[in-house]
Amino acid sequence: MHRNEKRLHPRIDHCLPVKLAVNGYDFSTTTQNLSCLGAYCTINKYVPPFTKVMVKMDIPLKAGGKKFDIDCKGVVVRTQDCADGGFNIAIFFNAIPEIQRKKISQYIERFLPEEATSRQ
Repeated sequence: MHRNEKRLHPRIDHCLPVKLAVNGYDFSTTTQNLSCLGAYCTINKYVPPFTKVMVKMDIPLKAGGKKFDIDCKGVVVRTQDCADGGFNIAIFFNAIPEIQRKKISQYIERFLPEEATSRQ
């Protein structure tokens, strides 16, 4: 988690496999960080901001247990060159069913310090 995270919807630095469909291209990558509102990841092709994205990932419900499918729409809100090639993109989930957003939040809460979850 980012130090001193004060966001209403915290994010965690966490690698989860994610599949993206963007303008006819398919990417398999991993998240660098995740919140219930979006994800940050690296892909090998430039995608400009405001590009629509289809996002698919599985959220583990419990360690080593079942997974919950996340299948939503997003939009690229930031694109940055990576020093070692490729592009970091920030994706905002602009069309995600509430049950999926809640499952992501529950997943993230498992990794937050106790004091962060007791404030909510």
